[in-house]
Amino acid sequence: MSEYFKVGELRERGWSPAMIRAVLGSPDRLAPNPVFRTMAPMRLYEVERVILAEASEQFAVLRDKAERRSRAALAVAERRRGETVARVEGVSIAVPVVDWHVLVREAVVHRNRRDEERSWQRLDHVATPARVADVDELTLQRWVVNYLRHELTGYEVEVEGLFGRVGRAEGTRLLRRRIYAAIAGAYPRLAEECHRQLQSREGETL
Repeated sequence: MSEYFKVGELRERGWSPAMIRAVLGSPDRLAPNPVFRTMAPMRLYEVERVILAEASEQFAVLRDKAERRSRAALAVAERRRGETVARVEGVSIAVPVVDWHVLVREAVVHRNRRDEERSWQRLDHVATPARVADVDELTLQRWVVNYLRHELTGYEVEVEGLFGRVGRAEGTRLLRRRIYAAIAGAYPRLAEECHRQLQSREGETL
């Protein structure tokens, strides 16, 4: 009884779709998809024919070309990734230093405005305006970091500019870390909150 390779198994052996078409041609057998019966049947290629084809000069030439294309594509991707990272490293992140009490008041106003906007968007949310005097220190620090991150750095434009670029995920992480580091550098009392938020946000992307 003949044995067969599925297309996925051929790819694991180094066959590309183009190589399968050029060297093997039509499949030796079609079989129903065992998981999704309504999908196209599986293409099966006889093991003996595949092994003979892999020993041919045609296969060797095509595999060499495919490997060269793969290496070239990887080199291009690495270059573009480096360009993305360099772009992020070149972003100027300046966190204005103002009186702490003024900053806290602005952060609370910012929080209240966002809370009110949320109540417009969600019928089940009731806005609860806060006052500086009624908020504990850790909560104030969180609101201040959020305020600085969203309102003063302008980083969102840079993140949007990375859309579709190779290295976008790495660039976004790097930019995020630089922003939190800049905030902590400008306001040392916010360093712990910056670290907490960074750990939390990066945990979401793992």
